[in-house]
Amino acid sequence: MNNELEYRAAVQAETHRTVKTNRFRNTAFLIGFIGPALLVYLLYVIVPIFATLYYSLFNWNGIQSEKAFIGFGNYAKLLADTVFMKTIGNNLLLVVASIVTQLPLGLAMALILTAPIRGIRLYRTIYFMPLLMSTVALGILWTFIYDPTMGIVNQTLDVLGLQSWQKGWLGDAKTAFWAVTATICWQFAPFYMILFRAAMVGIPEEIYESAKIDGCSGSKQFWHITLPLLKPTIVTSSVLSVIGSLKYFDLIFVMTEGGPASSTELMATYMYKQAFSKFSMGYASSISFTMFVIAFIVAVIILAADKNRGKTAA
Repeated sequence: MNNELEYRAAVQAETHRTVKTNRFRNTAFLIGFIGPALLVYLLYVIVPIFATLYYSLFNWNGIQSEKAFIGFGNYAKLLADTVFMKTIGNNLLLVVASIVTQLPLGLAMALILTAPIRGIRLYRTIYFMPLLMSTVALGILWTFIYDPTMGIVNQTLDVLGLQSWQKGWLGDAKTAFWAVTATICWQFAPFYMILFRAAMVGIPEEIYESAKIDGCSGSKQFWHITLPLLKPTIVTSSVLSVIGSLKYFDLIFVMTEGGPASSTELMATYMYKQAFSKFSMGYASSISFTMFVIAFIVAVIILAADKNRGKTAA
């Protein structure tokens, strides 16, 4: 009897050691695979966020080692900065324009690319080309396109007899923002095209075949099958579009540098000027952290609204 109890105890102890060893190995594997990526994420994403908040509490030019602690003085200055308030408005306009333009264009192009059209590979390449090109090159190209004397836009209007419509598109405060926004939407619509097309390819063909048998075809399939199944992709695309628009910088800086009269100034371009033109690193850090907070709040609102909508539907 004692031998049997000792044997059972030995088996249990061995089993416990085996389970513990397996857990240790699994944990080691997880750390080995996730650890490097997590370390990079911490060093280049999480740490800079808190570093930006830290520097925003100081009056610092970024060169001298001495920093004068002013608390939330930079944020109080932001609230009284009319140019910064205008940049927030411009960013929000860009968010709305991006969502209502880039996503529908991307979806329309994705629908075209899933249709049985001859030479579809050529169309895929053409549609995707704007996203492959350098943003700086695109900015220079579209600057020439909008040129008031030799630009294609004004030349076309001249040929059509619409000389009264000709403008200095990037030099007029009333049209500069929308001219640059049109270029941004043209460049990034292919990105959402790829997302939507990948989601469409993942929809089982059997669903469409069943719908055809039930008499559902054409536009009804799109509204009752394709669009509802694309909902997760639409939400993801909306979040990406919002975040991208709130932190956008490069194309606008190349084309207008935020002018004329701050009509195309965004938070990112204003932050750049404060940091590297005026060497006001503390103030620029406060702008940067404010950008992060706004983008984070808007993204959370979109995701929460979608989650609540899903619960209501269920």
